[in-house]
Amino acid sequence: MPEIVFAERAGVGADGHPRPTEDHVVVLDNAVLLLDGATSSDPSLPPGGWYAERLARRLADDLRTAPEADLTDVLTSAIAVVTAENELRPQRSPSSTVAAVRWLDDRVDALVLADSPVIGFGGFGTDGVDVVSDDRLAGLRRRGMLQTGADVRRRRNAHDGFWVAEADPGAAAHAVKRSWRRADVDAVLLASDGVSIGVDQYRLFDWGEALATTRADGPDAVLDAVRTAEKQDPDGERWPRPKRHDDQALVLVDFAACSRV
Repeated sequence: MPEIVFAERAGVGADGHPRPTEDHVVVLDNAVLLLDGATSSDPSLPPGGWYAERLARRLADDLRTAPEADLTDVLTSAIAVVTAENELRPQRSPSSTVAAVRWLDDRVDALVLADSPVIGFGGFGTDGVDVVSDDRLAGLRRRGMLQTGADVRRRRNAHDGFWVAEADPGAAAHAVKRSWRRADVDAVLLASDGVSIGVDQYRLFDWGEALATTRADGPDAVLDAVRTAEKQDPDGERWPRPKRHDDQALVLVDFAACSRV
């Protein structure tokens, strides 16, 4: 059993005021889930955290029942159930990212839907690091194609846009997946974009440094580094962003912990 540690921290809403985190972390016997509910600009819809919590609960229940099931199939079914139970409609529903890591005797599986990456460390990838990321949403933002709520709705779960858990079970088929030999895996990180922004945009550290800091000082130290940088740029002049502080969640699944004891 790997050692698992995680940290979560609420950000602020679009109005700049504190509110509960919309990130959700679930630890199971052989899996970890991290979901980041999208902040909605439509007050008539339930918040993203409401949806993320319900989807996380359903995913957890299904993985407890079938711990070796295909992750895409599990996500497809979970989205369908949450959609039906809550009478959700595509393009008129809250949404959430999904990051999942599941380990079996012979392998470690990762699944990423939208912008909550999973980072594997071990005997694979470039310099022993394999970043499982879905950059479609970030690419649209860079090209200025998500300027309004209408832009986001039109591009959500569309072939010329991005894919996210919402009210369309078919979105699960567009998740990015990876499988590694378990013997090759040293550790895995899961991060919401409130943490991964420290690597991808702020360039505060790389993923290897994030792993080292988490192992040495705990995941809160990584969250602290991101928040400190944001406090030094309160108006988003250096790093333009929709909110001063996003929700943060970081999970370390450390397969090598036992060997270091």
